[in-house]
Amino acid sequence: MPEAETMLPHVAEPGEMIAPTRTALVVVDIQVDFASSEGVIGRHGVDMSPAEAAIDRIEDLIAAARSAGATVAFMRVMTRPETDSNALKTWMERRGTPGGAGICRIGSGGEDYYRVTPEPGDIEVSKLAYSSFHGTDLANQLRTRGIDTLVMTGLTTDCCVDSTTRDAFHHDFHTFVVSDACASLDPGLHEATLNALHLHTSLLVTTEAVVTAWDGAKA
Repeated sequence: MPEAETMLPHVAEPGEMIAPTRTALVVVDIQVDFASSEGVIGRHGVDMSPAEAAIDRIEDLIAAARSAGATVAFMRVMTRPETDSNALKTWMERRGTPGGAGICRIGSGGEDYYRVTPEPGDIEVSKLAYSSFHGTDLANQLRTRGIDTLVMTGLTTDCCVDSTTRDAFHHDFHTFVVSDACASLDPGLHEATLNALHLHTSLLVTTEAVVTAWDGAKA
């Protein structure tokens, strides 16, 4: 875990607050374009090691969730040029990047999962926007399973993890953000976003604390 995170206010023992029967592990945007050196971001020479480190921990969390009987929910950006919103295109033009990066285009390979694989019975959500709740049936899928608590992981902390977590709060879900199982391209943004989420919507936990809680739930 990055040194700066030691100062963040973590919940050491989440215990029954994340009981597997009513909790989903949410895995946000672990895709080639966001995480791999072969994706759109990686091909621009960006250091992808923070993403790789977060995915190491996400793999541990997925295994722990499956073993304990918690739901695993995979979020994925799936776009085509015609699905880009006017607000997105106008914003990018105004900031000097018309056309944008064309990220996670269907059929490009960049939209594929990276190092994680859903299994039968998992939730899968395809989305166009930062929030996994926007224009999707995620809230209904969660409530149908009796889930009221989300353990948030993924990429990036400051964008889709942040947006999904805030929307989850607005949809009346209890949210826990796993600080060492999400990442940003800028470590400063990662830490600042975690602090903001702690102040406004969520409790912060570590991978170790979540795994310990779910291992204990099996006893």
